[in-house]
Amino acid sequence: MINKIKLDKILKKVEKPARYIGMEKNSIKKNLSEVSVKFAFSFPDVYEVGMSHLGMHILYNLINNEENYVCERVFSPWIDMEEEMRKEGLPLFTLENKEEVRNFDLIGFTLQYEMSYTNILNILDLSNIPFYSKDRDDSYPLIIAGGPCAYNPEPIADFIDLFVIGEGEEVTLELLKLYEENKKENWDKNLFLRKAANIEGIYIPAFYDVLYNEDKTIKEMFPIVEGAPSVINKRIVKNLDEMYTPDKMIVPFIDTVHDRITMELFRGCTHGCRFCQAGMVYRPIREKSPDRLMEIAENLLDSTGYETISLSSLSSCDYTSLELLTKQLIEKYEDRKVGVSLPSLRLDSFSIDVLKEIERVRKSGLTFAPEAGSQRLRDVINKGVSEDDLVKAISYAFKEGWSRIKLYFMIGLPTETDEDVMGIKHLSYLVKDLFFNRPPQERKGNFKLTASASCFVPKPFTPLQWYGQDTIEEFMRKIYLVKNSIKDNKVSFNYHDADLSYLEAIFARGDRRLSKLLVKAWEKGCKYDGWSDLFKFDTWMAAIEETDIDPYFYANRTRKEDEIFPWDFINPGVNKSYLLKEYRRAIEGERTPDCRKGCRACGIQNCEMWGVFN
Repeated sequence: MINKIKLDKILKKVEKPARYIGMEKNSIKKNLSEVSVKFAFSFPDVYEVGMSHLGMHILYNLINNEENYVCERVFSPWIDMEEEMRKEGLPLFTLENKEEVRNFDLIGFTLQYEMSYTNILNILDLSNIPFYSKDRDDSYPLIIAGGPCAYNPEPIADFIDLFVIGEGEEVTLELLKLYEENKKENWDKNLFLRKAANIEGIYIPAFYDVLYNEDKTIKEMFPIVEGAPSVINKRIVKNLDEMYTPDKMIVPFIDTVHDRITMELFRGCTHGCRFCQAGMVYRPIREKSPDRLMEIAENLLDSTGYETISLSSLSSCDYTSLELLTKQLIEKYEDRKVGVSLPSLRLDSFSIDVLKEIERVRKSGLTFAPEAGSQRLRDVINKGVSEDDLVKAISYAFKEGWSRIKLYFMIGLPTETDEDVMGIKHLSYLVKDLFFNRPPQERKGNFKLTASASCFVPKPFTPLQWYGQDTIEEFMRKIYLVKNSIKDNKVSFNYHDADLSYLEAIFARGDRRLSKLLVKAWEKGCKYDGWSDLFKFDTWMAAIEETDIDPYFYANRTRKEDEIFPWDFINPGVNKSYLLKEYRRAIEGERTPDCRKGCRACGIQNCEMWGVFN
């Protein structure tokens, strides 16, 4: 346990001490001396972000539900806290028992965003743990990682002992059980890893080597340890009704990014948007039943006291029983003033009846994601929505009293022209006109439209993984093309940092050779890279130059169709030949219909067994 006197002294000096004290409602504190496996779950970002992540709540309760195991939380300390900790020589600790992270058996990082990688290094350093797996002997905790970015684990492969590829609810307990058994037999890290390699979904980077061609592309990746599989199949939970779902969530003392209950309706997606990694790697689609969701809602409302339920999935309006579920939730909890919210809505699946139910409790702003300004470009990315869909959805929203609208777009999509980019202004002004062309007596509220544009990042396991990213200069040219054309105070235009998206692409498409870049950037002071006020682009560029990394090779280069990718050894279920076919269709501007309207032979087996294609 860390020095409490030092901690108390530090907490009086930092901005938000509640980030570090634990003791929240529904947190779990066990006697560490009475458990056989100690797991530290780390979200490599600030407390408010990590506590809003549903996966953290699931795994935290899943592990603590086991009598012999404990899971405690550790987040990235904010800048003020880190400064005081280093000044006082206080190592990083978990929230529950204030135990040094270094004293846990396993540290598990969730990889939600590539630009959190330097925070992982910072957490290891604050815990007095060497960065590189090869430098850690049996006395150090086992460092594991999972989450969406683990689908390309290679940029941080040198730091991680073990990756979980796919969904973690089942494989996590299998892994901890194996750890517990091996710990009893005199702990041997290498022996444990050899056994763990036999568990489906487990990738051990140290068991593989990579050969490169003269042009720096990958020639071959191969196992160097007997028994290590040449292909890692993702883990998938087959029955979401039967899988572990917590009946309580930790309720923080301070505001977090999402102060609400998040309820997952289903996993997977059938639309086949060509830019969307999640829509590919989380296939096949699997739904939770309305009865099970009502049971989950009852448990979480009773245990948390929250007043909003967010119905979350990749495309929540596609949930088969959405109208039934929202009606049941509103009818049951309307008297308690419990509201229901939906995230960004697909225009083609926009449900008037669902919206009517939601508005019975409270209205909020509505968010739609056309993604591209023109129909041609929406066909390229297979978005499958039209301008007419937008007009229909927005017109109804205005009729029912909504007046605040958000539209999400991407800039830098394949084959994009200036005309496509200017479509962002066109759609934004179209929405404004739909509001003000209504009779004055029918306009409700104070109209405000926010159009937001992110910079396209080609992601692994998407049809657009072959396509090179725009340069920073081209991103900014297109951004200002839109920004300078919007001259209406009712319409605002926001855009993401092109510099940051450039680095994100480097790591999203990167390989093992980037580990030296991450260490160099961290040594030069880079951390919290996803935070605009802390992002140090010039420092990153200096680190790139000092490590002789070619950023064009990773981010901007359009890759050959037969190139071996750093992530090709992972099998997400969707095969590469299907992705390549979809890439070619994208370049030709050809649409591919929704999977629910007929199988597209993506590689996922027996989709019909999940019961949502009837």
